[in-house]
Amino acid sequence: MTLPLADVRIVAVEQFGAGPWGTLQLADLGAEIIKVEDPAAGGDVGRYVPPFQEGEDSLFFETFNRGKKSVSLDLRHPRGTEVLHDLVRVSDGVYSNLRGDQPEKLGLTYAQLRDVNPRIVCCSLSGFGMTGPRAREGGYDYMMQGLAGWQSLTGDPDGPPTKSGLSLVDLSGGYASAIAILAGIWRARRDGVGCDCDVSLFETALHELMYIGPWAATRGFVPPRRKGSAHPTIVPFQNFEASDGWFVIAAAKQKFWERVCDVIGMPELNEDERFATMAGRNENRDVLVPILEGAFRQRRVDEWIEALVEAGVPASRINTVEEALLDPQTLAREDVVEHDHPALGRVRTIRTPLRLADADGASLERAPVRGPRRGEDTTAVLVELCGYSQERVRELADAGVFGEVPLT
Repeated sequence: MTLPLADVRIVAVEQFGAGPWGTLQLADLGAEIIKVEDPAAGGDVGRYVPPFQEGEDSLFFETFNRGKKSVSLDLRHPRGTEVLHDLVRVSDGVYSNLRGDQPEKLGLTYAQLRDVNPRIVCCSLSGFGMTGPRAREGGYDYMMQGLAGWQSLTGDPDGPPTKSGLSLVDLSGGYASAIAILAGIWRARRDGVGCDCDVSLFETALHELMYIGPWAATRGFVPPRRKGSAHPTIVPFQNFEASDGWFVIAAAKQKFWERVCDVIGMPELNEDERFATMAGRNENRDVLVPILEGAFRQRRVDEWIEALVEAGVPASRINTVEEALLDPQTLAREDVVEHDHPALGRVRTIRTPLRLADADGASLERAPVRGPRRGEDTTAVLVELCGYSQERVRELADAGVFGEVPLT
């Protein structure tokens, strides 16, 4: 079976989270990702993230790098550029997640590689982009959630600024960069000319302010933090506490609100002019929400979910991670997949959400496969793709181009 991206090859100078997450999406759909690991740093730092680590392998690394190949290559070595160019000649894209000033220093921009391969697409995912006053600064997800205003939106109104429990800017930046490099490759195949893609975590986070951004930029809107993780303007659209736990209601339409009133046995709320419209409910939320809180404390979570879902109101329980992995929807869709790893044993990970299928309904995604050991594909890639002889590989190894890593 031909996977959707089976004819795409990317050289990825990547590490840690955001970049590897971007190329993981491509790998899951069949792209060949040749991961370049710096031998001077011991490869991708993700290999060493605790707590589940065995030598140079970790569940963190496995999460971001399944289905890829690893080449050990010192790009700062005098002959490292020679090897990089040979890889570029047979590839569609060069992807990096480095500081904004680093791609040019390492020879990873289109201007530096167009003579090697005029169709090459060079995608940089950095903290702040390749230009501007912050281009030379490092940037991580937690910083971006603060700098882009996210932390000011998150958490209890009386609490400190709060980040998301997950590195959502890293993940979003990975997705954005994957879209960018695919768009560049499509253009290169159509027009015969490659390009640079300049994607930043900061601008990804700004863009994901969504409607809050235009509200603030156009009307000077100051987003409030709400109790119960509530929507800034739609009521009820938040967490509520039942007698035995928490659940979420998302009454984003008038009809949902009317059904909520029926489910809790208070149809008079919808008849109250203060609550009859979406704008009215927002203006009078300080009166309405305590009424709803009192009603929802009277029954158990499962009882409320059953009643609300039966009435057609979007609602769900608030799971722990363990509960989420055992949710009936998770099991029915086979969202947890497994593969074997020589150091980590049986690894259970999360299946890609990019579900493509052929005309017969067969899945067009790569079967679960482990991440690479550091540098394990160096010889095979250079011999099979670049036409190197075994002697040339050995000569480059002796010169230190691949660093201290065993070649197979």
